[in-house]
Amino acid sequence: MKKFTMKDETFICENCNKKVDKLHYTARDHCPFCLFSKHVDLLPGDRKNPCQGLLKPVGIEKFKNSYKIIYHCEKCSKTHKNIMATDDNMDLIINLSTNIDH
Repeated sequence: MKKFTMKDETFICENCNKKVDKLHYTARDHCPFCLFSKHVDLLPGDRKNPCQGLLKPVGIEKFKNSYKIIYHCEKCSKTHKNIMATDDNMDLIINLSTNIDH
């Protein structure tokens, strides 16, 4: 299992410029308003990834009793996945679930 460092921080989204508050039940890893994330970790929470590119949401996949958002890094082109948060914009989640052009 990957090493997990808890980093639940407030931040300003680099895509939509909205203030994103802490999640409080686990580490916040993406914007709940636009769903974008940032390619900052090599291992969850370590903040050691030199890429620092924006992660664009491109799809959804089922994961246990929830879903994971599938991302494409706009800088290095790698694929990344984050678990959906309870306060995510459900309209965008639904839109991603119908996106067949990942």
